[in-house]
Amino acid sequence: MPRTPMTPVRAFPKPPSPSRRSLLRALGGTAALGALAGCGVPAAYVRPGDRSVPDRSATDRRLTWANWPLYIDTDDDNPNKRPTLDAFEKRTGVSVDYTEEINDNDEFFGKISPSLMNHQRTGRDLIVISDWMCARFVRLGWVQEMDRPGQPNVTKYLDPLLRSPAFDPGRRFTVPYQSGITGIAYNRRRLGREIHRVSDLWASDLKGRVTLLSGLDEAFALLMQGNGVDIRKWTADDFHQVCDLVEKQVGRGQIRRFTGNDYTKDLVSGDVLACQAYSGDVIQLQADNPDIRFVVPEEGGELWSDSLMIPNRARHKTNAERLIDYYYVPEVAAELAAWVNYVCPVPAAREVLAASDDKDTAALAGNPLIFPDAGLRRRLAIARDITSTERVEFARRWNKIVGL
Repeated sequence: MPRTPMTPVRAFPKPPSPSRRSLLRALGGTAALGALAGCGVPAAYVRPGDRSVPDRSATDRRLTWANWPLYIDTDDDNPNKRPTLDAFEKRTGVSVDYTEEINDNDEFFGKISPSLMNHQRTGRDLIVISDWMCARFVRLGWVQEMDRPGQPNVTKYLDPLLRSPAFDPGRRFTVPYQSGITGIAYNRRRLGREIHRVSDLWASDLKGRVTLLSGLDEAFALLMQGNGVDIRKWTADDFHQVCDLVEKQVGRGQIRRFTGNDYTKDLVSGDVLACQAYSGDVIQLQADNPDIRFVVPEEGGELWSDSLMIPNRARHKTNAERLIDYYYVPEVAAELAAWVNYVCPVPAAREVLAASDDKDTAALAGNPLIFPDAGLRRRLAIARDITSTERVEFARRWNKIVGL
């Protein structure tokens, strides 16, 4: 029978493709992409006056939304049915062309960047990409400022922790879709002890049984926090100290390998006992293996988001803004959170889940990896992003360590 609304799902494992938050693997993969990634190319910048076109929302009641696979609630009997999105269409009369075309931040960047840098439409009214890539779009002027007075739910319910990242103060251009925490996952039974700090990864009983994330943007912040760095305002020296540390651990055989999302397979098989990990993935793994634990180290963890943005020259801007605001209705946010199991950017959704008659759904309200409690929130921070001038140097050093 169809899954009833608000019933939690044991989330599907992410495909064994590059991580959702992975770095550009090879600088200069194409001339245009490499130049943009490395230098910001002044000619690619779009001035505010050139970002919009006449909005057709009032007369053309539709929009196109590009998202990641398996990142929205679906019906068990018909995966093409998406309860929250179907309800939006019924409520508003706005038809949504929903595509799951984003498999990697850089791949998608390469797909739509030629249009954006040449002041052309992308064919998409709404996109979801990771914050470090959002920062690049914001710097290049490739996204439109949202009409926040027309989004009362975003204004009222957006988590204060997420309201003003360094790359988008005040969230004028971006709105978190789902968030997550980068921390440490480990197998408590097989390891035989707890992990509390980043430095615990370097213990002798974990030699050759540790993995780190391969993407620079995924890996660096947590490792800096292990060094006592405030990741909201880290420096080049902080970055190179992390590289020195990782090089040392590679040299002594501590690190088994560097991974994308496939770290989950090593953890489940027992080939790895501890690893850098994402909170949402661990919630999924725990459904089958309660011995797998997730810890935000005492020094802190990175809070990140995959965020909604409206690209330049989108023809249905108001419709897109309306959809974004709809997902900030607490009841809608709760239904989505019960399916995807990432950190919900709408704290008010917690009370909705807690009131559910389904005990498994109600239990999600008490999961700190979906709704971080006060103690955990004090240890979370959004990292300052890597600027375009830093990226070439930093990526070159990191990729050499990782072996890319």
